Amino acid sequence: MPVIAQAAKKLRRDRKRTVQNMKVRANVRSVVKKARELRTPKALAAAYKILDKAGKHNIIHHNKAARLKSRLAKLLGKK
Repeated sequence: MPVIAQAAKKLRRDRKRTVQNMKVRANVRSVVKKARELRTPKALAAAYKILDKAGKHNIIHHNKAARLKSRLAKLLGKK
C-alpha cells in the first residue's frame, strides 16, 4: 500500500482510469467485430469514429487504430 498521500491518490485515479479504459477497449472490440460482420458503410463509419477517439486518447496506439481502419476498409471493398 502507498505510504505517501499523493501515491494513494494516484492509485485511486489509476484504478478509475483502468476501468474506463477497459470499457472503451471492449467497445472498440465489439464495434470492429460488428463492422467485420456487417460490412456496411454505416458500420464502417461507426467503427472509424470509435477507433479515432480511442487513438486520440491513447487508449490504443494511433497506428493500431489506423491499421484496423485500413483492414476494415479492405473488407468493405471485397463484399
